[in-house]
Amino acid sequence: MHANPSTYPRARTLVHPGPFNPVRIQSRHSASAQHFRLQIQPGASLFDALVQPLAERGIHSASTTILGGLFERLQFCMAPPDPLGQAIIRYTSPVDTGRTYMVFGNATIGKNQDGHPIVHCHAAIRTESGEVKGGHIITQAAIAAEPLSVLVTSLDGFELRVAYDPETNIPLIQPLDSTSGETS
Repeated sequence: MHANPSTYPRARTLVHPGPFNPVRIQSRHSASAQHFRLQIQPGASLFDALVQPLAERGIHSASTTILGGLFERLQFCMAPPDPLGQAIIRYTSPVDTGRTYMVFGNATIGKNQDGHPIVHCHAAIRTESGEVKGGHIITQAAIAAEPLSVLVTSLDGFELRVAYDPETNIPLIQPLDSTSGETS
C-alpha cells in the first residue's frame, strides 16, 4: 500500500539571496591522504583535542568522524531560516546542554578568514534529560567526560578555508588550492 503524496507537507524550497552559482558543491581530489584514529582525553575540548595533534602532524585540513561518547558539557546551535532574509539560515545563540552524549558527529578542520584553525562540527546528541537533538557543535565548549575515538582523514594537496560566498551571503568553508590560494 502506497501513501498518498498529497498527505505530506511540501518540502521547503530554498533560494539563496545571491547570484546563482551552477557549481553549488566545490570539490577537490587528492592523490594521497593520511587515515588514523585520535583519542580525545577527558577534560579536553573537542577543538583543542583535534587541532593540536593534527597541527603536530602538519595537518591543517581534515575530515573527521566522531564515534560518539560522553561530554561533561556541550553547547550547540541550530540553523533556522534567517528572520532578516539576508541568508537562508542564521545560527541561533548557543544552547548549553550540560552532560551530553554525542551519538555521532562529523567535524571538518580548516582555517578561518585570518588563517587560524577552525573546527566545524555537526552532531546528533542526547541531552542529560534524554532529549535527542542535532546541530552545530561549539567545539571550544564541548568538553570530553571520557575517552572518545575520532577517525581522521587528512586533506592533502589543498586546504579548507572560510571565505565569503556571494550566493549564500555567508562565509563558508571552501576548498582552496594550497599553492595559489584560489578557490577550486
